[in-house]
Amino acid sequence: MTVCCVHLYMLSYLNNTLTASCGYVIILMALYWCTECMPLAVTGLLPVILFPMMGIMESSEVCNQYMKDSNMLFVGGLLVAIAVEYWNLHKRIALRVLLLVGVRPALLMMGFMGTTAFLSMWISNTASTAMMLPIANAVLKQLCDSEDQDNQAFEMGDKEKSITIGVPEARERRLKREAKYLNLDKGMSLSVCYAASIGGTATLTGTTPNLILKGQLDELFPGNEDIINFASWFGFSFPNMVLMLIISWLWLQFMYLGCNMKKSFGCGMNKDGDKEAYGVIKNEYKKLGSMCFAEGCVLVLFVLLVLLWFTREPGFMPGWATVLFNKDRPYVTDGTVAILMSTLFFMIPSQLPRCGGYSEDGKPLKAPPTLLNWDVVQKKMPWNILLLLGGGFALARGSEVSGLSQWLGESLAPLQSIPPFAISFLLCLLTATFTECSSNVATTTLFLPILASMAVAIKLHPLYVMLPCTICASLAFMLPVATPPNAIAFSYGNLKVMDMAKAGFVLNIVGVITINIALNTWGAAMFNLNTFPDWANVTIIHTP
Repeated sequence: MTVCCVHLYMLSYLNNTLTASCGYVIILMALYWCTECMPLAVTGLLPVILFPMMGIMESSEVCNQYMKDSNMLFVGGLLVAIAVEYWNLHKRIALRVLLLVGVRPALLMMGFMGTTAFLSMWISNTASTAMMLPIANAVLKQLCDSEDQDNQAFEMGDKEKSITIGVPEARERRLKREAKYLNLDKGMSLSVCYAASIGGTATLTGTTPNLILKGQLDELFPGNEDIINFASWFGFSFPNMVLMLIISWLWLQFMYLGCNMKKSFGCGMNKDGDKEAYGVIKNEYKKLGSMCFAEGCVLVLFVLLVLLWFTREPGFMPGWATVLFNKDRPYVTDGTVAILMSTLFFMIPSQLPRCGGYSEDGKPLKAPPTLLNWDVVQKKMPWNILLLLGGGFALARGSEVSGLSQWLGESLAPLQSIPPFAISFLLCLLTATFTECSSNVATTTLFLPILASMAVAIKLHPLYVMLPCTICASLAFMLPVATPPNAIAFSYGNLKVMDMAKAGFVLNIVGVITINIALNTWGAAMFNLNTFPDWANVTIIHTP
């Protein structure tokens, strides 16, 4: 009650100044998002109430922010992801990759990380983690049980005698084996959840902050000439994702498997335990059976969608959308393609249709169900994210209309004397720290409009600060509560908070460094980041 009274008092006081009123709304929503005293999606709806009451924006204009092109891209991408999950295509891909890499500890970790990262590029980070961790645990349990049955220590390079000298020696050997498998289990769990977060940065639809950047960039700089699309994002982020994945694998390898490459890779060894663990993966794959018609259709539509995204506007040559539709205006966007392809899931049957015929009871055969139905989508679609996205776009628009963006930009103008690479590095550290205790969606929603204003004020390319900070918002590696993949890995019980903090701290620093290296090398060349673009030279219109 006291909090509500304070809010009402501040509301009546600040209502006289649009800039201060908009600042109050942002601070209020930031507190609510960080403390989660209300559901995040409900907090995202506050601009619909507060902006009209404060005279910042008309209600119709605020509501329009909740259904942008970026929201349609998000919906279309999620529909494809739901279809992939519904028909278990992601599990088939994962198990097939694991069958290729084998079960040697280092290669097994590499296989799990690579597979999880690839899946997270297309489906949610949470879903990919939840699917991969049980498989990892089953394989490790089989390896440990095989070692226990053979009464051998967990040694991968040295051939030791398996003769029991005495009870104390046997007990010591067993404890040593359990400790090593515990370390391997910790490393494998962390590798899966970290790979999920890293993999989501590689594609525009991989994680929500990427779409927030796209939406806010289009909102704040309408003339940006579609500088961020699926192809350009992938061209910048995918090499960075691979680099981060390799470094993360090396770091976890060092922490939990040691530096003995012979032991980790199992060179020259041919153990029965490995064959049995490999059999676990093979049996899981056999349970899926042969690829059915529905899986094949989903795979074809998925590949076709990715190809259409890449070739719509590749940058180095005119894309199909430019040639066919976008001759004078950007009529067709990535969102158009996503909705087109996802609509086909509700039209294509899940079985080969047959003309005519009757069932065993003499009734005419019904048409087979489609690849997706609305009941499945209704259960799996995270509708709350749409409200979060809309709330962020509404805040960005409100900041622009109220003059808050201009005020912030002028306040941050002294930063012009600092070298751009130093500004980017410090802001990335700030974002990576903030996202550990707040959702990555809230972090990017709050930071990006401020960063855009700062960039315009100091005549710096907006993407030079907005792009790295968006990716850094996904580098939540230190705490179980930082992101759902971390929480899933922690829930398995073998990890402690300190385990995640020690491994995640180094990876946070490494991630910030690699992102800034990417920004100042191929990123600068791709987006021409060393010059201030004409489309960023906008004049903020202050509504009296």
